[in-house]
Amino acid sequence: MRIYTKTGDKGETGIFGGDRVPKDDLRVETNGILDEANSYIGYLRALLGEDHAWQENLYKIQRDMMLMMSHIATPANCKKENPKPHPEQGPAFCEQWIEELLVELGEEKDFFLLPGGDQISAQCHLARTKVRTAERRLVTLSKVEPKPAYIQAYLNRLSDLFFVMARVQMKEAGIKPEKFALLRKK
Repeated sequence: MRIYTKTGDKGETGIFGGDRVPKDDLRVETNGILDEANSYIGYLRALLGEDHAWQENLYKIQRDMMLMMSHIATPANCKKENPKPHPEQGPAFCEQWIEELLVELGEEKDFFLLPGGDQISAQCHLARTKVRTAERRLVTLSKVEPKPAYIQAYLNRLSDLFFVMARVQMKEAGIKPEKFALLRKK
């Protein structure tokens, strides 16, 4: 199997249903950002190691992202139905995991913190911000071509989840989070 097809050499790519669209099409751009977010999650998984408790859930999220990307790439007027399943339970999955992580976090409920900590918590923040970027692109795309509502909700919950994961990681690593303040006390 060849990895290159040469069909995109002129700035177009194929989408579900067989249509070809410019590579800067909103569907393609949104999926490109989701692909970046998925790569950030993959890197986070590599940092965690295979036996980490978060691996299974992050794997599920990565698979769900691929499914969502498939549905984002499907034009509304496509005559062919996309056979891939919809991960509609994704927002509830994220909410449940967030609640579990908040128990680990305990009373530490500050939400205006500077991103950072160690490599794992910083990577959680990178994933969070890339998911937020994808969410904004999806909002733009949805104004032109509506997409299933669960995708927007899933992305919104994912960014919250990665924030909480960063907080939990910092707590477990014994790293004090830096609170956001307009002026830093000396």
